Amino acid sequence: MEDPRPPLPPFTRESAIEKVRLAENAWNTRDAERVAGGYSIDSRWRNRDQFVVGRPAIIEFLRGKWERELDYRLIKEMWLFDANRIAVRFAYESHDATGQWFRSFGNEYWEFNPDGRMQVRHASINDIPIAESDRKYHWDASGPRPADHPELRDLGL
Repeated sequence: MEDPRPPLPPFTRESAIEKVRLAENAWNTRDAERVAGGYSIDSRWRNRDQFVVGRPAIIEFLRGKWERELDYRLIKEMWLFDANRIAVRFAYESHDATGQWFRSFGNEYWEFNPDGRMQVRHASINDIPIAESDRKYHWDASGPRPADHPELRDLGL
């Protein structure tokens, strides 16, 4: 058995918000192994049109993602929660190898096991090309979003 990953379900409003921010911070590292540690060994994902099962496949998926989505920066926002589930809306910015920037909008539905690892993740995502001058996320890409950076709702996203 692996060590628990608090906060643990059942979630309160505060612990659900904390879980979402911890996930955002991990994803902003673009470290596939670190991110995958938050998922159960047999976690099941639907990400757009891809189905990913198990932590090793998640690591492979994330490595490929961040090879294509360069200078990735993400903001997540808790939408709803109940017991061991959290619904999240998010937006991230990245560019491809040609320098074309995108803002990607999505919703995620998460289900956690008792040790606080995500066992199910469903993500629906839409990409919109943007000009570099339209970017809204400008923090240092080597770290998490600063605490004083606006939330999605503050940015009108």
